[in-house]
Amino acid sequence: MDDVMDEEFRSLVDRLETEAAGSPRYARLVAAEDPEELARVLVEPHQPLWAREIAAFRLGCAGDRRAFEALVLLLNHRDPERCVSAAHALARLNDPRTPRAAAALATNALRTAYALHPVRLLTDLRAPESVPALVATLQRLLAPGEPHWRVALACVEGLGRLADEQARPVLTAALPHPRLGAAAAAALSRLPGE
Repeated sequence: MDDVMDEEFRSLVDRLETEAAGSPRYARLVAAEDPEELARVLVEPHQPLWAREIAAFRLGCAGDRRAFEALVLLLNHRDPERCVSAAHALARLNDPRTPRAAAALATNALRTAYALHPVRLLTDLRAPESVPALVATLQRLLAPGEPHWRVALACVEGLGRLADEQARPVLTAALPHPRLGAAAAAALSRLPGE
């Protein structure tokens, strides 16, 4: 299996080595050449989370769509490092379901605390779902007393990168926000006609 030992993969294997606690399966999964061996980890019962994460990451980065469901679950995990790895693999997977799944996670009001990486993934994907999902999420996060300003900032920065005119009203509404104003002004300056 052609696996690129990039920085994100090195970070993942370093992090999960401790979690694997000396299991011989760890080294085998990190070095596995057979995608079928990795895919079995995703469907066999009682597999530890670290094993599923290695398998999903490696399959996703190789473009194997059997990793999709596991990666989406990891994208919505409470552990930010798992979310980062899942977003990295999903961006390389090139599955047409990814933008819809990321949009659903980003806009879920009950999961806002875990929406940072879905928001960033939507920006990277530049899919038709990206701007509407970021706009909807940012609109909700502009409410007074909303604590998830880092997610809101990621929405503002993402909308600036995507430079879509649909974002103008919500970016304008973000200008008075003390933690978002400068980023909103920068994002507005990137919109067409500015």
